[in-house]
Amino acid sequence: MPHRPSPLSHPQSAARRRPHGGRAAVCAGVLVATLATLLSAGTLHPAAAATASARPDAAPAATALAQRDAGTARFLALVKPQRKARVTAAVLDLDGTDRKPTVYGDDTPYDTASIVKVNILAAALLQAQDAGRGLTKQERSHAEAMIERSDNAAANALWRRIGLASGLDAANRRLGLTSTKGGPGAKWGLTRTTASDQIRLLRTVFPTDPASPAGSTALNETSRTCIRTLMTRIVGEQAWGVSAASGSGWALKNGWLQRSSTGLWDINSVGQVTVSGHHYLVAVLSDGNTSMKDGVSLVERAARAAVSMATAH
Repeated sequence: MPHRPSPLSHPQSAARRRPHGGRAAVCAGVLVATLATLLSAGTLHPAAAATASARPDAAPAATALAQRDAGTARFLALVKPQRKARVTAAVLDLDGTDRKPTVYGDDTPYDTASIVKVNILAAALLQAQDAGRGLTKQERSHAEAMIERSDNAAANALWRRIGLASGLDAANRRLGLTSTKGGPGAKWGLTRTTASDQIRLLRTVFPTDPASPAGSTALNETSRTCIRTLMTRIVGEQAWGVSAASGSGWALKNGWLQRSSTGLWDINSVGQVTVSGHHYLVAVLSDGNTSMKDGVSLVERAARAAVSMATAH
């Protein structure tokens, strides 16, 4: 019987090798959608629908909702999740004017698996900054092993050092994450997060606007450089995921976890990719995959689709 890894482990040999408005606006949006449905069913006169949609606060909400739903439908048609698998992708063009990512799929929480290791390192660096120091030699060694090789023993050590979930959550409040909750006890791999929150984390690491002051993130430049550098040194057998969407460069961290209760896989990938001179932050979260291979393929299709759709705008 094949060994089934615990929530904190992942067989590296299994990885596929690859080269390196407010309440009123919301309510109004729902009203417009309802009215449109009634009209299409022939139960509402066009004049009544026109009167309702003429409200200035209703039209933008309805348009945004329609655009989001259309984008998600196109994304899922391109990605084609199989069986019980679900997937969400978020992408942000760092060289564009938008400050919020575009999200494809439901922006609901997923288990992080090993992508949380970037978050653990960010918390450790933030605590070191507070103490007026850099990482110790041992902490640096743990950080390198944890990010470059996804070493779980190193992650365990730094997870304890930052104070487990409470330490992670405290750091995340300062880093601007709003939908991430540290895993119970020693189970850092069961931290819950959303794709949009992973983009928030990546924005604290990768420069988003040359005109922004250096103090726009809680992490100083030395800390940000440390994380960025390690994310470009991922070992070859783990260099899959968002890198599939890259044209000329990438920095990433992946996570993979087989659930003992179902045998299904959580497969995630986050990072920065460069395509045609543009730098994109990308987060792809998935679960319910029948195998690690299927999950990696799904995540890579999702990364390519999300970035392709972003470049088309």
